[in-house]
Amino acid sequence: MFSATASLPNPSQDFIALCQSQVMLLGNTLQADWSGVYLTSEEQGQAVNLIPVVIYPLKETAERSSDRQIELTEGKEEVTLSNLSTSLPRDLSRSLIIPENEPIDSKDYQIVLPLVYQEVVLGVLVTRRDTVPWKPEEFNQVAKIADTLAIARLLDQRQGWYQKQLQQQKLEQQQQRDRLDDLFHQLRNPLTALKVFGKLLLKGLGADEQSRSIVNNIVREGEHLQELIKEFESHQKGMVDETDIITLNSDPVAIPDSLSPSLPPSNGLELSPIKVWDILETVIMSAASIAENKGIDLQVEKSDHLDAVLGNKSALREVLSNLIDNSIKYTPKFGEVKIKLGLSKVINEQQYQGILIEDTGYGIPIEDQKRIFERHYRGIQENSQIDGSGLGLAIVKELVTQMGGLIELSSPIHLENNTGTRFILWLLNH
Repeated sequence: MFSATASLPNPSQDFIALCQSQVMLLGNTLQADWSGVYLTSEEQGQAVNLIPVVIYPLKETAERSSDRQIELTEGKEEVTLSNLSTSLPRDLSRSLIIPENEPIDSKDYQIVLPLVYQEVVLGVLVTRRDTVPWKPEEFNQVAKIADTLAIARLLDQRQGWYQKQLQQQKLEQQQQRDRLDDLFHQLRNPLTALKVFGKLLLKGLGADEQSRSIVNNIVREGEHLQELIKEFESHQKGMVDETDIITLNSDPVAIPDSLSPSLPPSNGLELSPIKVWDILETVIMSAASIAENKGIDLQVEKSDHLDAVLGNKSALREVLSNLIDNSIKYTPKFGEVKIKLGLSKVINEQQYQGILIEDTGYGIPIEDQKRIFERHYRGIQENSQIDGSGLGLAIVKELVTQMGGLIELSSPIHLENNTGTRFILWLLNH
């Protein structure tokens, strides 16, 4: 018994071109009035159908008709393997040889041959003469064409399968790189805080040389780790630039002074009611020292009573840490960073609580804002003296989306000198 293949990949342009050349050969050399090549296709849980690839004279191609079934005969019958059985031998063998000079009905001027390879039906070749019967040697030529198309389709199918596997492998490699990038990026902020804490501690140790030596070692090793992370990130960026890697977020996210699209919470994060201040307080403790060391005025404004929001503690800590770290990093010395809690807004008939993070920094040019949440994109800051990997805001966007939240960007705030950036993180009230 022969079986039909299920869910085959779409035919390639090379295979379609081969089919076109073969049906034209039938018409030009064997004077066929009509020919067609059909491929098997099976939707999950449904019968096997035949989808046209080429019809001669060339009127339809798979590109225009792959989404529907095509009638094969004048009677407008639906083309399926079951109702083709009346035209095919019972064992799907090549026994349709027409004896020479034997009177036959006009319906027998049509030859239907399955494209069979290794007991698998890959499609059907149909060819017809309107008035002239087929001779045995002509039938043999048609059979050879069917064999050629069957082998070509099998190779085409395998090539499509290998390409799909390669694409999946590239996707998995990219996901692994992204996870490593995120991990190393998330190490940057704690290391920066440790280095700042160490320098502040040195100022208060006085003449205690032994303690100063220990703290100096801590600071030095922290700087060494930062250099290693920087080297790793540079290496990873080079790999992305030099290879043809599939990007997970190919469409740029446009968020100029507006809210990004709302998406349902992801199953990847466990969400629960959390108090924003409980998370933010620990982040500010580290950020305050970094801001003080840079001479930046860090201001925090919050209401006495804040409702819980729906979120994830670890994810929210990472989001707030990245946003505050960016504000401090891109604000010049003696600038200001303001954090405000307790904003409220109704979005799509749902109540959201907002966290505002605003600075007097360099601002984000309008032309950069469409891509600012893309991985490794730094825009105008790419050539600046400020270190960065272009991952912080991409991580923020991903985590906020997974928590079912929204993020709003406004920049510049101060139009007189085109400075200042404001982010507002919106999370669902619980």
